[in-house]
Order: sequence, then structure tokens, then C-alpha cells
Amino acid sequence: MASEVLPVSQVPLLVSPQQYEIGGKVLRSVQKLQPTAEGMKMLEPGRKKLSSVETQRVVAVLDDTIKRLEIVSLFQHAIENLDRYSIVFGSELSGALREHQRLRDNMQRQLNHFSQEAAEEEDEAESVWEKSRVDMAVLHQGVQSSVRNILRLFLANPTASKTLRAEGQARNQDFQKLIQVLSELRGFLFEMLLTSPLEKDERMHYLQELTLRDHKNREALSALEEELNAAILDRDNEIAKKNEIIRQLKISLHQLEKASETQVRRTMQEAENQQKSDRRASEGKCAKFQQDLQQLRTQLNGAIAENREIELSLRKKKYKVETEIENWIQKYDADMGDKQTELEELEAVYEEEKAQLAELKEKLAVLEVEYVQIMEERRLAQLRKEAEEEELARKNHAATIIQAHWKGYQVRKTMKSKKKKKKGKGKGKGKGASSKGKGKK
Repeated sequence: MASEVLPVSQVPLLVSPQQYEIGGKVLRSVQKLQPTAEGMKMLEPGRKKLSSVETQRVVAVLDDTIKRLEIVSLFQHAIENLDRYSIVFGSELSGALREHQRLRDNMQRQLNHFSQEAAEEEDEAESVWEKSRVDMAVLHQGVQSSVRNILRLFLANPTASKTLRAEGQARNQDFQKLIQVLSELRGFLFEMLLTSPLEKDERMHYLQELTLRDHKNREALSALEEELNAAILDRDNEIAKKNEIIRQLKISLHQLEKASETQVRRTMQEAENQQKSDRRASEGKCAKFQQDLQQLRTQLNGAIAENREIELSLRKKKYKVETEIENWIQKYDADMGDKQTELEELEAVYEEEKAQLAELKEKLAVLEVEYVQIMEERRLAQLRKEAEEEELARKNHAATIIQAHWKGYQVRKTMKSKKKKKKGKGKGKGKGASSKGKGKK
């Protein structure tokens, strides 16, 4: 049968045996849990620092996420007290916060408007929400861009970041719980990254052995309880028998006292009567009767003293037995109370860690969805950027071609005008020479 593995906080430790004696019987003991240095060392990570770059990056990413979340959770507080922080934030960061508040107000008004329209047009509520989805996506993207821009400005201004993070008491409780959960996740993740797979296997094997030992101790505890109940029953029977003996002795003593008193009264009456009748004639008989009376009194006192000694001895023995039984019961109750308290504490820690694990899983699922959405938005933004760059390259190429054609056209036009000017000058020179020649003739 597969054994259950307990968490580290509920691990049973090594034990030391004890014995109990009730009514002359030696009972088996439950071993008392004691911590050992070897067991505690087995449960601690083998390393103190992260050795690989990948694990350091994982922890650094989680630390950066917690730091950014601490800043984002105080945006509303910073906006409400912007006049007080305006000098520390600067004009650019203050303007970004005001713009973020304006975007949030727009989104809230848009949501209220859509809700009102959907309430007024119940039959077309689905179509109203479908039409509003595009507008809400644009507003949502604007708010996300505003948050990223404000975070960038805060990271560029360490003084403003430190000042805002110092106002942690103004943070919303939900954000505070989320930050606390992420911090606990960071510690848990850091411990996991410090633990190698071999150490993890050894720890699981060690925990399984301790769990089996704990099951055995529980079985021994059940057997001890049964033996204790049987011993208590025997003790009660023995006490009942002794009480019955004491009761019978008391009855016998009472009867003996009553008989002695009766006999004494009768003897005294007879002695008095005999003394009255034969006082002068029976001095010897009177002395004899007095001697008999003294002997009877001595016997009576001896019997009473003997019975009282027997009663005192029995009472002392009874008190000793009851005291011993009461001590054993108190010791058993104390031990069982300690065990029960320890068990309840371990169960409470286990339930708390189980609830925290479930909550962390839910938070991680939400973060994974947001991560996929952010990566998809980055991919779309990259595609848009590449399309814009490609369009700009085509425009530049077309502009270059147009400029080249225009320059060629200008050059051709200039050359053509120069050729016309040269031709005009040549024709003018020919006409002047011919007129001169005619004049000479």
C-alpha cells in the first residue's frame, strides 16, 4: 500500500520510549517525538545561492513583477494625492498619471453607458455588447499602454518610485494579498530552485519513512489506549472490592461497639443491683465484678484500637492507590493533550498550505492568460510595425524614382534650352557676314 507523504511542516521526528505502570501492570508506551539535527538537515536545501543563470533570471523576473505590482497598486493613491507628490514626480510623470486617470474615467463611463443601453434594450443586449467590444478593446489597450508608460517613468525616476512604494499602508487589501501571495511564491520557488532533483528524491524518501513511522506510532497509541482502558477497569473493580471490605468492617465494628455497650450496661446494672442487695455481705463479689468489668473494658478498647488501626491502614492504602491512579491519569491526559495539540497544529498548517497552493494555482492561471494576451498584442504590434516600415520603404523608393525622373527631365530641359540658344547665335552670325559682303561689292 502506498504511504502518504506529509508536508515538511508536519514531518514526525525521531522518538524515545517511555513506560507506564497502572495497577501493577507495565503498559507499552508511545514513543515521544524528538527533533534531530540530521532530520532537519535533510529537509533544508543543499545550496544557499542560485548557480545557473536561468534560475537567477526566473527569480529576477518574479522580483521585478512584485516591484511593478507594488507601484501599480498605488496608482490611485498617487493620483488622489498628486499635488503632494508633484515635486517628486515631475511634470512628465504627473501628466502621465492624469492621462491615466482620464482613460480610466472614459472606460468607466463607456461601461456605464453600455450597461444602460443593454438594460434599456434587453432584446438587443447581445448586439449592443458586440458593438461595444471593439470600443472597449481600444480603451483597454490605451489603459495598458498608459500603465506601461507610467511604469517606465517610475523606473526612470528611482526617487519617485521609492516615495510611492513607501506609502504601502494606502494599498488596497486585494493588491496587498496578491503581493503577499507572490512574495510567498517567490520564497517557495527560490527553495525549489535551490533543491536539486537528487535532493528532492532523497527528501521524499525520507518523508515516506517518517510517515510510515508515524502510522506505526498511531497504531501503538491505539493499543496503549485499549490497555489503559482495561487497566482502569481493573482498578475500578479492585477499588469496589476494597470499598466493600471496608463497608463490612465498619458494620462489624458498629455491631461490636453496640454489643459491647449493651453488655457493659447490663453488667453495670447487675453489679449495682447486686451491690445494693449484698453490699455488706458480698465485698468479694463486688471486687470480682469490678475486675471482670475492667477486663471487658480492656478487651473492648483493644478491639476498638485494633479495628481503628486496620481501618487506618486500609484508608492509607486506598489513598495511596487513588493518588497513584490520579497521577497516572493526569500524566496520560497531559501527554494526550500535547499530542492532540501538535496534531491539530500540523493539520492547521497543512490546510493553510493546501489553500495557499490552490490560490497560487488560480493566480498563475490568470497570469498565464494575461501573458498569452500580451504576447499576442506584441506580435500584432510587430506585424503592424513591419507593414508600416515596408510601406515607408515603398514610398521612399517611389519618391526616389520620381526625383530621379524629375532631375532627368530638368537636365534634359536645360540641355534643350542651351542647344536652342547656340543655334540662335550661329544663325545671327551668318546673316551679318552676308550683308557685309554685299556692301563691299
